[in-house]
Amino acid sequence: MNDPVNRTMLLVDIEKFSDRDDVEQAFLRRMLYDVVDRTMERAGIDETLRLRADQGDSVMEFIDPNVPVPQVLRSVISELPAQLKAVNRMASRAAQMRLRTVVASGFIALDERGIWVGGDLNHACRLLDADLLRAALRERPGDVALCVSQSVWTGIVRHHHLGIPAEEFHEVTLASKNGPLPAWLLGPVPSSGQAAPSPGAAGPAPTPVPDASGERPGPAGGTEAGPSGGGSASTSASAPAAGPAPAAAPAPAAPPPAGIHFTGGAPAFGGSLVMGNQHGVSGGRVDGDVVMGSVGGPPRPGRASGGHAPADATPDQDAPSPDDRQPPATGEAGPR
Repeated sequence: MNDPVNRTMLLVDIEKFSDRDDVEQAFLRRMLYDVVDRTMERAGIDETLRLRADQGDSVMEFIDPNVPVPQVLRSVISELPAQLKAVNRMASRAAQMRLRTVVASGFIALDERGIWVGGDLNHACRLLDADLLRAALRERPGDVALCVSQSVWTGIVRHHHLGIPAEEFHEVTLASKNGPLPAWLLGPVPSSGQAAPSPGAAGPAPTPVPDASGERPGPAGGTEAGPSGGGSASTSASAPAAGPAPAAAPAPAAPPPAGIHFTGGAPAFGGSLVMGNQHGVSGGRVDGDVVMGSVGGPPRPGRASGGHAPADATPDQDAPSPDDRQPPATGEAGPR
C-alpha cells in the first residue's frame, strides 16, 4: 500500500438508484458523470488534479490539496445544483435524479489492488449514507443535500469565506454503526431521520395526563389522584389494593340565631318588664313559647329590627307608651 496522501473528498450519491431498472440506472450514471465533470470544470479544477473512484450509484472525487477547499465548496453549493437542474429539465420523470453530497478532508492511501482506503474516507462514506442526510434530501424541495465533515467546518466554513453561507449550516450528530458522527448540514435540519442521541443524555420525563376520572398513571402502573383530588390513592403492582374510603363526617349544624329560645315548658319570670315583644309581665306566669328579643315579626314602632332603641332615640321615645303601662288583668299575664 502506498503512503497516505492528503486530499479533499467530494462524494456524490443518487437518491433511490436501486429503484430504477437497468436501462435507467445506466442513463443515470452517465448523467451523474456529466454533472460532476461540468461542475469541476466551471470551478476551474483541472481534470489532472482529480482522482475518481466509481461506486456504482455514487462517485468519489479526491481533489489535490493545491486546490483551495473554499473553491471546491463554492462549486458544490452553487454550481452543482445549477448543472443538475439543467439536466433534469431535459430528462423524463423516470430519468430525473436527486443527489446527496459530502465534502470532507483527510488522508487516503491506494492499496495494491488500486482501491482507495483510509479511516477519513470511511468517515466520509458514513456521512453520505446517514439516515439524517437522506431525510434532509427527502424533505426539501431542491435536488441536492450537502453535509460537510467537522474538519471542513472548523477549518473553512465557520470563517465565512466568500460564497460560503456559514449561517445556513447546522450542527448535527449522525448515527452510524461505529457510533455518533458530528457533521454540519447545509439548510434546515429534517424533522425525520435517525439522529444519534448525546451520550448519557436523557430526555425529560413525560408529564402524566389525567384521564376523564381525574386519575393519571402512577410510577409503577398504578394511578394517583389528579389535580382536583379525585381518583384513587397512588398504587403500584406490588402494593396491596386500597380499602374503601371512609365516610365523610357530617357537616356541623348551623348555629342558632342570636337570642334565647324556650320551646315548651313553663318558665317563670319575675320583675316588672321583659324587653322585646312581651311587656308588663309582673309576678305572673307565661305559658307556651317565650322569645326574649325581637325574633320574627315586625319591630315595635320606635325600635330597630333587633328590638333595641335606635341610636338617635331620646329617652321619651324609648319609654313605654301610656297604653303599654296599663296593668294586665288579675291572674295570668296575657291571653293563653
